[in-house]
Amino acid sequence: MNKTRIMIEGTIVAALAFMLSLIPTTIGSSFTISLGMVPLTLFALRRGVKPALLSAFIWGILHFPAGDVYFLSVIQVLIEYPIAFTFAGFAGLYAKKVQQALIDQDVVSVRKNIILSSFVGTGARFFWHFVAGVVFWGSYALWGMNPWIFSFVMNGLSGLATAIVTAVVAVLVAEKAPQLFLPKDGHLIQKQNH
Repeated sequence: MNKTRIMIEGTIVAALAFMLSLIPTTIGSSFTISLGMVPLTLFALRRGVKPALLSAFIWGILHFPAGDVYFLSVIQVLIEYPIAFTFAGFAGLYAKKVQQALIDQDVVSVRKNIILSSFVGTGARFFWHFVAGVVFWGSYALWGMNPWIFSFVMNGLSGLATAIVTAVVAVLVAEKAPQLFLPKDGHLIQKQNH
């Protein structure tokens, strides 16, 4: 039952992330704030890495039936959608630490790990957008800029802005509704014994 419940939660989160990513936040041709990272990161901190990777993968795949895919080549599409979005699920690496800190009522640790989670998940995803930006979108770089620099600046700024927005919202959620990170079904991410 727990696995089914988690998969349903993850699918709903993926759909919500996709819907939020349809809200126009793009400035110019390359700068964007990906609002879908917010629910995905919250889910990742609630359920851990594996469910988050699956949910993020579904989020990436939802772009296809919606026709929201920028297509240059098959490899570019694979990198920018299934691969890049799946990597956003690595935000779940901090689930155990956030849950334990909430149980211990360690506010500083909660904030620190949520911020780290937001930056790791967003950074992992935008790394792949950076790679695609260099390899596939380089000829579209503005002002004839070096594709490496252009992709690093645009994806770096987009990733940074997305991570900051995600971290701020997730910290506020942890302070106002900490129970969202602590599932009632008893499926807490177990603290690792080292």
